Amino acid sequence: MANIKSAKKRIATSERNRLRNRMYNAGVRTLVKKCLGACTDYGTHPDEAGRERLTISVRAAFSRIDKAVKRGVLHRNAAAHQKSRLSQAVKHALEPALPAPSANG
Repeated sequence: MANIKSAKKRIATSERNRLRNRMYNAGVRTLVKKCLGACTDYGTHPDEAGRERLTISVRAAFSRIDKAVKRGVLHRNAAAHQKSRLSQAVKHALEPALPAPSANG
């Protein structure tokens, strides 16, 4: 344990920041899971209500990811990676894969 006053302050600050960062990361993970769940739900049962839930969940996840970057919890490249992954999942849910063209013309 630290004996110096400034070291004790630094430990308290680090702990406070760790807990705040943990809260933001947990929120990001939760919203990403909800978005991916909405993608699979819409993929199995496509309807207008599911599409609306999907767009709302994507917006919420993107917003939380951007806020985490703004506060320094996530690196911007990590956030871009997560947003890209979510966008790809949403695209595949909304536009099912087309059959591959045949090779013999």
